[in-house]
Amino acid sequence: MRIPSLSAAAALMAVAASAVRAEEATTTAPIPACTAISSTSNGAFFDLRPDVAKAPATDKSTRRSITKDYHARGYDYGSNFTINICEPVVAPVKDVVGVSKALWGNVSAYYTHKDKVYSIGSSSLDLRSRGRKLVLRYGDGSPCEAASKPNKSARDQKPATGDKDKGKDTVRRKSTVISFLCDRDSGNAQAAFSFVGTDPDECAYFFEARSAHACAQAEPHRRGNVGPGSVFGLILVIAVLVYVIGGVCYNRTVAHARGWRQLPNYSLWAGIGSFVTVRSSAHPTKPGLPIHSRRGS
Repeated sequence: MRIPSLSAAAALMAVAASAVRAEEATTTAPIPACTAISSTSNGAFFDLRPDVAKAPATDKSTRRSITKDYHARGYDYGSNFTINICEPVVAPVKDVVGVSKALWGNVSAYYTHKDKVYSIGSSSLDLRSRGRKLVLRYGDGSPCEAASKPNKSARDQKPATGDKDKGKDTVRRKSTVISFLCDRDSGNAQAAFSFVGTDPDECAYFFEARSAHACAQAEPHRRGNVGPGSVFGLILVIAVLVYVIGGVCYNRTVAHARGWRQLPNYSLWAGIGSFVTVRSSAHPTKPGLPIHSRRGS
C-alpha cells in the first residue's frame, strides 16, 4: 500500500525540480554591456562601466567623474591617439578618412595626421576575458594604407580600394586591440592608456590600459536572476508540498483517515493548537482593567 504514495511523492519532486530548472533558465538576465565574466572557472566578474567617458550631464544627480576622452602618446609613431572605452569618443569628430558621415559618431579611437582624422576603430561593447586580462577590440576603422612605395610612409599613401570585381567589402580597415590590466596601486581615478605598437601595414593597433576597475570582483545580483534566497525559498516550498501531499496520500490510503486527520502528524499539530488555546484562555485580559496578583495570607 505504500508504493502509490511513494511514487506520487517521487513524481511530485520530479515535477518540482523541472520547474526550478525552467525558472532558472528563463529568469537569467543577460550580461550588462562593457562587463565580462572570467573565462576561467573562478567566476570572477569585471566591470569597466565606471571607466567609460561620457559627456557632462546637466542633471547634478547623474554627473560622472570621467567626462573627457583618454589620450595615449604615440612617441615614435608620430601621432597621438584619442580613445574611449566601449563607447564613441566624447569630443565629436568629422571628416574621418574612409568612413561615411553617418558613422562618424561611432568612432571610439582615432589619431590625426597632417590635418586628417583616421579612425582606428568603432565602438564595441564586446569585452572579453582571456585568462587574467581583459581584451576589447574595435574594428571598421579607416581603410588601411597600401604601402606600395618603400620611400613613403604608409600613412601618406592612398587608401587601398581592393579589386574592382570583389567590391568594397574587400577593403582592409584599421582595428584596435586594448588589453586591460588590474592596477590598484596607481592611485588614478581613471584608466591610463599606453600605446604598444602597430603592425607593419599600420592596420592593427595595440594598446595597454591599467585600471582599478579591471580587477576581478564579485558579480552583483542582477534583476531577473534567481538568487540564493529565491533558490532556498523554492526548495522550502517544494519540501512543504512533498510533506503535506505525501502525508495526506499515506494517511488516506494506508491509515484510512478522513477529514483533518489526513494531515501528516495530525496529533502533533492538534496538540500544539490545544496548548496555545489553553494558555490563552487561562489568562484572560480585558482592556482597561488592571491585573492583580493574588497573595497568600
